[in-house]
Amino acid sequence: MIDPGHPRLSIVRQCELASISRSSFYRDPTPESAENLVLMRLIDEQFLETPWYGSRQMARYLRRNGWSIGRHSVRRLMTRMGLAPIYQRPKTSEPHPGHKIYPYLLRHLVIERPNQVWCADVTYIPMRRGFLYLVAIMDWASRKVLAWRLSNTMEADFCVAALEEAIACYGQPEIFNTDQGSQFTSFAFTTTLRDAGIRISMDGRGRWMDNVFIERLWRSLKYECVFLNAFETGSEARSGIGRWIGYYNADRPHSSFGGSTPDEVYAIDSEQEKLAA
Repeated sequence: MIDPGHPRLSIVRQCELASISRSSFYRDPTPESAENLVLMRLIDEQFLETPWYGSRQMARYLRRNGWSIGRHSVRRLMTRMGLAPIYQRPKTSEPHPGHKIYPYLLRHLVIERPNQVWCADVTYIPMRRGFLYLVAIMDWASRKVLAWRLSNTMEADFCVAALEEAIACYGQPEIFNTDQGSQFTSFAFTTTLRDAGIRISMDGRGRWMDNVFIERLWRSLKYECVFLNAFETGSEARSGIGRWIGYYNADRPHSSFGGSTPDEVYAIDSEQEKLAA
């Protein structure tokens, strides 16, 4: 996907065009075995159905379906994928002990206009011979995906790049909500938000319902695109996911919006907000 010897495009520019982080290109992660990749896909599919499954329950599920695997191996794979069950965890298990955790600001808040609240999340994208991570920035009121990036690591820089793109294209929201993942609690990510004058909100531990709309986005993306295609390469994944997100924003109607698409709701609400101002 990236050609280090390209005569005209630097590695930095190629990474920008491919929507991947530069560190992702330079880092060579330890590959998983073919068997583990199959297991990771099965875990991902089941987790969409039962997001409360921890490693113990997921191991039982896999053993019932013919796989000989223990809880500790399942826990390692779920950690590698960034999956955490929705039940409350002990406070001793923090995403990053050195990062500040911000309070949840959306409780009892009526969200009714674009750019009032944005949210973000990271999900695991299985491919035929590997996997990637996808981050998306979403406008809460319209469900429009404002920016996204793929990476082969869980470092913060690809999340920061997506955030910077969303702000450059759509301005600043009043509040930005995420979970407590280390990418979102990182100094680089929170500094970008604070510098833009955006209030920071974070879900409680295990509170996936606090960010429910982007969780629904992942479910739709995986069932309608990722699981159907089994992408071979990062460039295939980027192209296929990009087409689906374009379809989701412009052509996929939402029943909660009376059949309107996210693009339509975002544009209509934005125009009404300008007229009211």
